[in-house]
Amino acid sequence: MRGGLLETNPFASLAGLLPANFMKAYLVVMVLAVIVGTILDMVHKGSARYFFANSRKSRTRKDARQIGGGEMLSIAARTAVVDVLASGEFCNPRRRLAHLLTMYGFILYLVTTAIMVFREATPGSGIVPVLWWIGALMVAVGGYWFWFFIRVDVAAEGNTPFRVVRADLFVLSLVASVTLGLVWAFAGGGAGVLFWLYLFATTVLFGTVFWSKLAHMFFKPAAAFEKRVSLANGTAENLPTQTRDDPAQQQRHSMELLREAPMDMGLGIEREAPRHY
Repeated sequence: MRGGLLETNPFASLAGLLPANFMKAYLVVMVLAVIVGTILDMVHKGSARYFFANSRKSRTRKDARQIGGGEMLSIAARTAVVDVLASGEFCNPRRRLAHLLTMYGFILYLVTTAIMVFREATPGSGIVPVLWWIGALMVAVGGYWFWFFIRVDVAAEGNTPFRVVRADLFVLSLVASVTLGLVWAFAGGGAGVLFWLYLFATTVLFGTVFWSKLAHMFFKPAAAFEKRVSLANGTAENLPTQTRDDPAQQQRHSMELLREAPMDMGLGIEREAPRHY
């Protein structure tokens, strides 16, 4: 790799080739596209309405335990650390690592892109372009690892990794965006074919929020927090808890034969370890 390439702002190569403030306006439009797409997604699916209704219902139930302010702060902190920062919902360590690589790489990639576009673009821009490369490479590693080796329909069901459905829109457009961005920057930037392909993939990524899973990332922390609150106040979203030690929980079991079953029911049938999300 040519010396100084990692420390060079690739967006500086667009100066004089595109109208002034073109990239700044483009980023603003992409932010608005994400906001509008997320709102439309919430309205269409009714996720926000369901979330607030379920939250209100769990807090007003007669059997709900009152939670103090200190305990509520503790729940919020555990949600932020375990569910958001550490992606604790993933039991599969490979899936969690791929998710963390992609998530933190994506954040780093977005922040450094905005910094390089909105500040004065100079050929030598120091640490920010280096962080941009690191973030994009993290997304590429996590995204390609997930796509070819971890996806449940590939790893567990044996389907071809080239099978594409609408649910794959987010990860495919994300990987395409960062890959084309890396290739464009490595080639020296400019406003050629690679740049417009990069811009097209990025537009698909942020312009299709209504149809992709990108909006899910904004609702996910709130859902995780509400789940922890419902477990803490005893309502558990009207579902049995993980333990049957409590007689009340034993009686809530849907299968009568298992209401008196011991917690340790043996090794079960020996089989290959599950490979799923």
